[in-house]
Amino acid sequence: MKQLEIKLKNLLLTFYLAFHSEKRVNSVPQFSSGSKILFIRLNRIGDALVTTPLLHAVKNNLNCKIVVLADSKNFFTFRNTPDVDQIIIFQKGAKGFRETLKLLNEMKFDAVVDLHDDVSTTVSILISKLHIPCKFGLEKSNAKIYTHTVQRLQHSKTHVIERTMQLANLFSIEYNIEDCNVHYHPLEHSLKKIDEYLSKTFDRSKFILGINISAGSDARFWGVKKFQAIIDFLKAYDVQVLLLSTTRDLRSAMSIMGDHKDKIFFTPVFDEFAAMITKLDMLFSPDTATIHLASVSKIPVFGIYVQYETDAQIWSPFQSPFDCVITKEPTLLNVSFDEVIKKFKPFLEKFAHVTSNS
Repeated sequence: MKQLEIKLKNLLLTFYLAFHSEKRVNSVPQFSSGSKILFIRLNRIGDALVTTPLLHAVKNNLNCKIVVLADSKNFFTFRNTPDVDQIIIFQKGAKGFRETLKLLNEMKFDAVVDLHDDVSTTVSILISKLHIPCKFGLEKSNAKIYTHTVQRLQHSKTHVIERTMQLANLFSIEYNIEDCNVHYHPLEHSLKKIDEYLSKTFDRSKFILGINISAGSDARFWGVKKFQAIIDFLKAYDVQVLLLSTTRDLRSAMSIMGDHKDKIFFTPVFDEFAAMITKLDMLFSPDTATIHLASVSKIPVFGIYVQYETDAQIWSPFQSPFDCVITKEPTLLNVSFDEVIKKFKPFLEKFAHVTSNS
């Protein structure tokens, strides 16, 4: 059903683009501190986080006004940063689309940037209707809607952040990709709250391993018994375990931790969750958004990934020491405990500087 929906959207977009195209321009205008630029990135948290290196580069080099059109599911990732001056939440539905379009056209931007790595039908139609002189995007099947494009690097050979950073070339910004990283800045009161919680619950002088059990879909839940098994495995090491969970997965978290429910961390406040990630010594996670947050502080990360029906490079942390187990199946269901431990054990011992007591 989902594949059929995608095909119908692609067909609609192809038909639409046949009648809507922008005049391609070879020269790129000069932007300055007086410029106002709109960046568009809808969808989920991880999708937003991987765009922050580009936003940082543009702000740092041009000091222009940056406005982000975001989704109700990811807008909060653009808060708490000097790189973004204003956030607008995209309103879904026909009425919301019209209202968003009207607002954006009234704001009189100098340029709009499509931050989507793949083609979004909604965003493509929106951009085609915006009265903005410069429309930037990666070279892909909807290229007709842009006035300027830049090469989209191969999915199979490059990280999503490398592909997104290509857009910096349209602003004549020079950058070293090795210096790029995700940007998110938890608020001081969130950091203080997390420090208080950890000081009451753990010995702060010892290694704290965060095990995140929650992801954006049920397909990436590894299973209660396997998480229990890894908790048991870790008892042989001098490490402290903190289980990270969303409120949705709280029942599973309690089943995994048994009598140690005080070692479960959950919060509906994204900023507090992000603050917690900065305090860990290592992260184990099936969720890419959480992994990108760990990259902010260059925390070692071990991931378990679903790479189903795609050859695209996985969304690994860009600046963290990293290893992982990848399955080509649609879920993590058949990823065994032994398969994970075979790779996780040497990774843990290397970065935690510990050996088994057993």
